[in-house]
Amino acid sequence: MKRLTTLALIVGLCTVVGLFLSSGLEDVAAAVVSAGWGALVVVLARAVAVAWAGFGWFVIFPRFERPSLRDSVVLRFVREGINTLLPVAQVGGDFVAARLLTKRGVTGGVAGASMFVDLMTQAVTQFLFTVAGVALLAWLAGDGPIVRTVAGGLAVAAPALAAFYLIQRRSGHKVIQGLVSRFAGSREWRALGAIDVLYDALKRLYGNHGRVAGGIGIHLVGWLIGTIEVYVCLHFMGYPVSFFEAVVIESLAQAVRGAAFAVPGALGAQEGGLIALCAIFGIPAEAALALSLVKRLADLLVGVPGLLAWHALEGKAGPAPESGEALPARHAPPQTAPMGVPYGNDRGTTLLRPVDGELGELKKCA
Repeated sequence: MKRLTTLALIVGLCTVVGLFLSSGLEDVAAAVVSAGWGALVVVLARAVAVAWAGFGWFVIFPRFERPSLRDSVVLRFVREGINTLLPVAQVGGDFVAARLLTKRGVTGGVAGASMFVDLMTQAVTQFLFTVAGVALLAWLAGDGPIVRTVAGGLAVAAPALAAFYLIQRRSGHKVIQGLVSRFAGSREWRALGAIDVLYDALKRLYGNHGRVAGGIGIHLVGWLIGTIEVYVCLHFMGYPVSFFEAVVIESLAQAVRGAAFAVPGALGAQEGGLIALCAIFGIPAEAALALSLVKRLADLLVGVPGLLAWHALEGKAGPAPESGEALPARHAPPQTAPMGVPYGNDRGTTLLRPVDGELGELKKCA
């Protein structure tokens, strides 16, 4: 896996270098400089979008088992930093954040289930956002190779999306266990609770349709906030586009990034996709590459604080509880799990103690 990631990184870097050289470094640099204060707006829009996504994660928790809104937002920045800046296939940060939730009073099953439900709501809304982008592109520019290519990709993505949902609702225990073990390691995944407990929590979270619908609505708005990045940046560079055109560029560029999840940072894929999409609306390659650079600046300026927050939270996290010491819980219902030895507190509530007192550190997967 590491070799494939390294190879993908090398290919992506070579692609980026080739695109920048072919477009002219001076022209790209001039386009970046012309963005001016627009680059700051892009960074602010990204920060708002990430915080808003944290709110989308927050609303799917059961009322008496949810973390604070502040924790949800901070950990969403941690997810963003890890997924964007580290070679973890754009999902490693989600496991890190879910594990950190267990150290902030959320039971392992609920923390793990919330991660999967939040990923599902994001995937559904990205799919809808991409569909909207394709429809707008067909309306603005007519049927063309890009429309047909993306439509074909959506045809493939739809059953994959349905499968991801079904393995969370049906007999997908082994699949989920394999995924978690793959990305979090054979020992660290236990911090998210036993698989049976995880599926019980998934059933409860999906059972509240209002919370799930709320998460979907919030994430849909989040994708539109991301459109501001394209709209503002291109306007500052002297290539004004309509909001609908910005939606087309942003939605399909995000679809390209999603398809290139195995490439760290979607290097090369993002740049090539933006060049092709901007060309539809008469925007030259150097401006498209400048837009990509400004977006990567936002990745850096929003992602690095997330990584620093991760480091700080790991430092604050206390050692795993010893035998007879309960994990803190926020009005969580009683749970037991085969992964650990059930034990009681002074109120008779049964809580979980991880096997051998090990929660593990997901730093290994990053």
